[in-house]
Amino acid sequence: MENQQPVRQLRLVVEAEDYDAALAFYRDVLGLPEQESYQGEGDARVTILDAGRATLELSNPAQVRMIDRVEADGRPSLKLRVAFEVDDAAARTQRAVDGGAELVAEPRETPWRSLNSRLNGPAGLQLTLFQELGGQG
Repeated sequence: MENQQPVRQLRLVVEAEDYDAALAFYRDVLGLPEQESYQGEGDARVTILDAGRATLELSNPAQVRMIDRVEADGRPSLKLRVAFEVDDAAARTQRAVDGGAELVAEPRETPWRSLNSRLNGPAGLQLTLFQELGGQG
């Protein structure tokens, strides 16, 4: 059928050396609800967390440099950065830091009217927490 979307879900698969710490951070600190969890042979474990609507944002190097200037005072981002939209970027950033994330850049208003912070989280993921502010600045 023409109206069916060919891709139904984006699932980011992350290998976490410290699985329990990563699960506690992303599920309990960041607040991603647990959808499914499985165990297998040899202590194999996986947990699927619901992160809401998923999108794939492709940026060219000039765009990445511009975002790095705005969001993190020019500190370069990693090749893969996971951005989560939240209701209160300042509070969620503090909660993430209290929960073990490393703060890279405090929340700041961007020219595109969002409040963005940058963190290094468990399992080697670099994170952006963003809050849409709406309207024109």
